[in-house]
Amino acid sequence: MKVAGFTFIRNAVKNDYPVVEAITSILPVCDEFIVALGDSDDGTEGLVRSINSPKIRIVNTIWDDNLREGGAVFAAQTDIAFNAISPDADWAFYIQGDECVHEKYLPLIKREMEDNLQDTRIEGLLFKYLHFYGSYDYYGHSRRWYRREIRILRNNKTIHSYRDAQGFRLNGRKIKVKLIDAYIYHYGWVKPPAGLKSKLRNFNLFYHDDEWLAQNLPETFEFDYKNADRLIHFTGSHPAVMQKRIAATNWNLNIDLDQLHKKMTSRRKVLQKIEDITGWRVSEYRNYNIVK
Repeated sequence: MKVAGFTFIRNAVKNDYPVVEAITSILPVCDEFIVALGDSDDGTEGLVRSINSPKIRIVNTIWDDNLREGGAVFAAQTDIAFNAISPDADWAFYIQGDECVHEKYLPLIKREMEDNLQDTRIEGLLFKYLHFYGSYDYYGHSRRWYRREIRILRNNKTIHSYRDAQGFRLNGRKIKVKLIDAYIYHYGWVKPPAGLKSKLRNFNLFYHDDEWLAQNLPETFEFDYKNADRLIHFTGSHPAVMQKRIAATNWNLNIDLDQLHKKMTSRRKVLQKIEDITGWRVSEYRNYNIVK
């Protein structure tokens, strides 16, 4: 069995993406790793090369900054990385620049790939998610946060990244997957207020035009951590690759969790209670078909 990792990245230094941690978190189970490296002006290439692994192959790309609708440029870059994977790879392990896998899950993930290699019904493996928010001590858990996404795929070149690279499609249809008991740790929202303000403005450059940005995210806006819905205290351990970054944290999360929860609408509270009791998320959007 051959496994190829893949990702895309641009200006990781400027936007404070933990891309080194993302790549190295899954590198042990990968035989090769493709990085679609966008045209950066902040030393991102040096950052990726500092990993110093013979498994890593960089594909230099130029982002189309005119693709400013629905995050389409992210899907385009994901496809570039995916299509550069060696033809003899069996599985493709996708990781985004603000995601990590805890090392405790790697044996299980490898075993799932081995066990499902010959099962042609399974076109991908579905992961659970922890979305850390504001600090490394809290994660968001509500209907605002997606619970699951595909992160391992068959190396089938008819598969393409979908919309803004959150999911995938095979010949236009949803991919058939197995849900596995492993988590992706998502750190994209772990920043101080000034960092999240910058993230939102930079991120939305790839979704909206300048007029929308001026109206909704002007230079003067202040980020206040009030869009999380519900935060839960995290009592587990973070991946080993994240420990240095966590130790360097220099801000405190200043937010009233009770007031945050009170802002939820009555409908959201009822639906959340149903999910908490039964595990069923009513009318959940699923970007996949679970078949096993």
